[in-house]
Amino acid sequence: MQISTSLFQKYNIPVPRYTSYPPATAFHGRFTNADYREQILKSNDAEPQNISVYIHIPFCTQRCHFCGCNTALSQSEDRIKRYVNAVIKEIRTTAQYIDKKRLVTQVSWGGGTPNSIRMEYIGEIMSALRSEFSFADFAEIAMECSPAYLDFSDVDYLHETGFNRVSMGIQDFHHEVLNAINRRAPKHEVGEMLAYLKSKGFRGLNLDLVYGLPLQTVESFRENIQQIIALQPDRLATFSYAHIPWFNKAQSLMEKHPFPSPEEKLQMLVDSINTMTANGYEVIGMDHFAKKDDELAIAKVNKQLHRNFQGYNTLKTTGQVYAFGASGISQLNGAFAQNIKAYDKYIQAIESDGFAVDRGYILNNKEIIVRDSINQIMCNGLLDFEQTAAKHGCSVDDFLKITKFNVSHIDQLLNDKLVEFKNNTLTVTPEGMLIVRNVAVAFDPAFTLKERQYSNTL
Repeated sequence: MQISTSLFQKYNIPVPRYTSYPPATAFHGRFTNADYREQILKSNDAEPQNISVYIHIPFCTQRCHFCGCNTALSQSEDRIKRYVNAVIKEIRTTAQYIDKKRLVTQVSWGGGTPNSIRMEYIGEIMSALRSEFSFADFAEIAMECSPAYLDFSDVDYLHETGFNRVSMGIQDFHHEVLNAINRRAPKHEVGEMLAYLKSKGFRGLNLDLVYGLPLQTVESFRENIQQIIALQPDRLATFSYAHIPWFNKAQSLMEKHPFPSPEEKLQMLVDSINTMTANGYEVIGMDHFAKKDDELAIAKVNKQLHRNFQGYNTLKTTGQVYAFGASGISQLNGAFAQNIKAYDKYIQAIESDGFAVDRGYILNNKEIIVRDSINQIMCNGLLDFEQTAAKHGCSVDDFLKITKFNVSHIDQLLNDKLVEFKNNTLTVTPEGMLIVRNVAVAFDPAFTLKERQYSNTL
């Protein structure tokens, strides 16, 4: 696959990321703990029956200036321990409402920096999960790790605790860039750590890079990609840096350094796609890559990909997501529920009630149909109108009214050969998958083009 910058420039407009539908901007504070309890009970009779768990650890030893995640500088051991206890209480409270016959097929740890806390705390939380839920034999148990704090003994502990996948946030291999974003360099050589993880049986090993950071150039990012090729991780995620200092004040601290221009940033993405695909990797979605024998690449070929707030996964491991920890977002069949973001207020709420819901959203039947349609497009690049309508017990005419789809919405995409439309089936071409968010909006009846509401496609 050889991609040019002109394709991206044409479609670089602000559209939702569609990690959820409706997007998180629709969540509201009228959704309460009581609403969440009711939705958990309803989720027991909904699909998928599998359970996905998300654990949020907000603590970071050092705050990276580019980061927009919900984080807090590490606190005293007493406060961290109190937070861990709150997460465990939330797990035990939630488990009371979940059918015990359901299986956990996925556990994802994010943050913050989950591996910055003591390993025994991680073990305590995993023990609580295993005591409350039954795990499938094939369950994926994954952690986002900063390589700055990851030691070989930590890998041993994670392996013994049942983890089988790790994602490391490299962001950039150049020390001057890491210094500009206030990020520590890896504690051990990345290749050595990857080899050790593989020797312990970890699979689906992922590295993250971010393009558009201060001091990056087109040439320096090419060097990053070449290092990735040499390291041969199972997966790579290349994230577009969004400079929004009006929302994230810490980003303004980087403005003393030069940033790549929009044109240079675009070239970084194009180079990544062309180089990775020329070296045995499949494009997953817009900006993720996987080796051809990786389960994500296989799922893509078989149209079995799925996506949630934790990233791409397979339909085999996909479950309704129950999130634990400050700011965690639960993604149930019929609702979203987001916890309080401030970790201290989260602790207080959990200690008081066992739940700490801050806001959420209950979907109606029409929104569930739109969500399913967008997920099929975003993950697998295929939407069969008749099959989707039948799945949801409606006619194709009803489907068209619900999504407000009209073929005129995709005229430009058809002319540019980014999609194909025949016999009520929309197929996204490999090139179209690179701007797939722009395809998905054609089935979003609530979408309007507004500045600063959504990030640009790139």
